[in-house]
Amino acid sequence: MKREILISMDANETQVAILEEGHLDEYYIERLDESRMFGNIYKGKVKTVIPGMGAAFVDLGTKKDGFLYVGDAMKSPLDLDAEYDEAEHNKGHQRERVKSIDQVLKVGQEVIVQIVKEPIANKGPRLTTHFSVPARYLVMMPGDEKIGISRRLEDRKERERIRQIFRQELDFPKGVGFIVRTAAEGKSEKEFQRDIRYLTKLWKRIHGTIDQRKAPCIIHQELSLVERIIRDHFDEDTDTIVVDHQDVYRKLLKFMAIYLPGQKVQVDLYRDHTPLFEKYTIEKAIEKTFQKTVFLKSGGHIVIEQTEGLVAIDVNTGKFTGHRNLEETVFKNNMEAAGEVARQLRLRDVGGIIIIDFIDMERHEHRKALYRTFSEAVKKDRAKTNILKISELGLVEMTRQRIRPSLESAVYNTCPYCEGKGMVKSPTTMAIQTIKELRKAIGETHGRTINAYVHPRVSERLLTQDQRSIHLLEKQTRSRIYIFPDTNLHMEDVNITFVK
Repeated sequence: MKREILISMDANETQVAILEEGHLDEYYIERLDESRMFGNIYKGKVKTVIPGMGAAFVDLGTKKDGFLYVGDAMKSPLDLDAEYDEAEHNKGHQRERVKSIDQVLKVGQEVIVQIVKEPIANKGPRLTTHFSVPARYLVMMPGDEKIGISRRLEDRKERERIRQIFRQELDFPKGVGFIVRTAAEGKSEKEFQRDIRYLTKLWKRIHGTIDQRKAPCIIHQELSLVERIIRDHFDEDTDTIVVDHQDVYRKLLKFMAIYLPGQKVQVDLYRDHTPLFEKYTIEKAIEKTFQKTVFLKSGGHIVIEQTEGLVAIDVNTGKFTGHRNLEETVFKNNMEAAGEVARQLRLRDVGGIIIIDFIDMERHEHRKALYRTFSEAVKKDRAKTNILKISELGLVEMTRQRIRPSLESAVYNTCPYCEGKGMVKSPTTMAIQTIKELRKAIGETHGRTINAYVHPRVSERLLTQDQRSIHLLEKQTRSRIYIFPDTNLHMEDVNITFVK
């Protein structure tokens, strides 16, 4: 499979598109004026301890205080880390009894923490006191001497081979543990040792900074978007990396020489006048990422609604009518939708609770096949997911790690007019509301002349269907009312002025 990584920088914004066979598969965006916090390590100061919530707020020297659960102060919440693969720890680990938060932390206490979840909406960042420092093939866990292997490495022989390397061949410092990442499949002792040297050197630098800095402050900042993409997404299937900015190109080559020495990969500096993403005809695909409706090749479509509490996805046959019978039509539509839904979850980087309303199917084997197909499609996702069986209503309930705001919320603000409802009042509703506001404005002071400025569609309604209501109000209040259309007004705006 042909795989390309496109990196574009313009107007203080870095965009990365990952293409598979020319089609947009993943998309990332990072802006210079928006600080990324996930993975950063801070020296903070405990601001408030709340026993009733089993948590503490920690001053990090940032806009929002961090939130530290007592469980995260005692045990690493690794299952929340989208960029650190799910790990299988050594057996026999005894679970530590959860203490009260005020037994663990005190107000004013200095604490070293790492961010495992970015601030989202009004919530501050989620913290842990158990650090995870990633490299290409390994994640170092200082203070935890366990060795874990990603569950996504499913081959038993490969897992055993890696265990043997760690038992017999590798030299690593005491007091640290490692998680072997999915990208480590087939790698040699030499490549593991290189990662260990890099991580050990990095951790010594982080540890040495702790005593030198005064809380609250940042101790270690995670890699930039471009560097993370190379660390986490570059593999043997990547054919080409194309960069359209000279400075980014130089930094990328330098980073790869240090991080991936000896790795042969074609890195091109794009110099054409036509914008990079336009050249690869993916701008429309990126724009579609922010639309509610996604059309399928067959003629069906899916509708994606992001709410505060969950993400709802509805699957529809649309124009797809099939050729044989309803059951086969629905089955084919669902199977196509399963792959597209999994792709859209990655593209939009949505997280939390997700409900997918597949079209109901009567045959049990069709339900099983759909579940297998969807589960297989979701395996490509780097975020941790948990999928429940298809319910009797044809719903699939799942969770996907949410460590940062979704792509949509990073690019768009809530509409100041509808305030997130996605709807505005109709001209009929606003015409009725205008008459009510006129009556309220006149009050008991009759015999006045009033001008009402409204949206053109509202004025049209008032001067036609509702003209009798306006005349009746004039008669009742002995007033003169004039309705004026104003193209500068929003549908829900009404401006009333009295004429002297």
